[in-house]
Amino acid sequence: MCLYNHTSVKGPCSITYPTEIYVEKTPGKDHVKLSCNTSCPPTNTQWYKNREMHKDPLQPIPNTSQDNFMCAVSGVKELQSDEVCAADKSCLTVNYIKKRICALEGSSVNISSNYSSSNYTKSKAKHWSRIIWNGEKEERMDVLKTDHFTYHEDQEKQINTLSIKSVKQSDSAEYRFRHQDDNTSQKPGTVLIVTDIKVKISPSTEVTEGDGVKLTCSTSCPLTNNKNYIWYLNDQLLQLPEHQNKHLVLDAVTTQHAGNYSCAVNTQRDVRSPEKTLRVQSSSLKWTLAAAAGVGAALLVFTSLVICCIRGKGKLSQNTVLKLEEVNHGPVYEEITDQPTEENGIYYSSIRFPQTDVDPLDSMVQPYQHQQEQHIPYAVVCLRNRCT
Repeated sequence: MCLYNHTSVKGPCSITYPTEIYVEKTPGKDHVKLSCNTSCPPTNTQWYKNREMHKDPLQPIPNTSQDNFMCAVSGVKELQSDEVCAADKSCLTVNYIKKRICALEGSSVNISSNYSSSNYTKSKAKHWSRIIWNGEKEERMDVLKTDHFTYHEDQEKQINTLSIKSVKQSDSAEYRFRHQDDNTSQKPGTVLIVTDIKVKISPSTEVTEGDGVKLTCSTSCPLTNNKNYIWYLNDQLLQLPEHQNKHLVLDAVTTQHAGNYSCAVNTQRDVRSPEKTLRVQSSSLKWTLAAAAGVGAALLVFTSLVICCIRGKGKLSQNTVLKLEEVNHGPVYEEITDQPTEENGIYYSSIRFPQTDVDPLDSMVQPYQHQQEQHIPYAVVCLRNRCT
């Protein structure tokens, strides 16, 4: 969440403002001169007196003043300095040890505030409020003591701590400490952002032997005071350098790198990310699959050609059958004619078969066509003095 925007507790935030802002006091004979300093000057700043905006230029403060002062980046009140007493150390101030905390879901968090008033030390009426921002409007709820929320106080150091056990993402909010008799406007407190943790793999979760892979232990906000990470492969702790950062780089993967990866913060090993699977394909298998794909493509082309040929032949056969069916079948009959020759008592017969009993393929043979007898002259041949 961007502190100056109050839009989302989950979205990333890029702040280009100073990371440090503080009030410097220069004592004089009967007054104190205050100046606002930042980590990246020059920066436009705004003064606040007793938590109210001070529009006029700040003049030297008398030593007897009981007012408190702070400064902030102009237009961004959340980026402010600690409150300081200009002269009298008994003035009321409330400051927070950390203005922003990013915590892992399931971990425990301590939010601490220190105060400078003796009235705060003696009184037992101290409590914390939880602020939820709805656009520009804030919704305040008192944080009651439960098993989930507990208070701790160190009166000697004047520090009051709110402890949250096993934080959930719904605990993301701004937390403020106050005394019940403090009627002044509340200064911004500590913003808590609860994030999950997960593994991201780039360029892909499926790679080939020899490729480079980067695994990142990712959170939605920079974790507070936790920069060392540990990695697991198939539930086994990987032996990595002691100060391993959130990135695990594999320059040239092998099939041995394949498996389920998870990560955790070194100081909170009980809070681990869900597993993410990396698949590594053998380089030899890659070439085998490529060759198989080429053969498959060739077979597909060949099969297409064969189908085209079969379809062409199918059309030819169909036309042939049609032509065969168009043959005109005549009446079924059977005729035997008896024609004696002139001599020697030899007889010749002619037989015609019905067309319906003929095989279709043989039906192409022309049937016997009856012709009238033709008178063919024969030569006279004499055999053994006998002539015919």
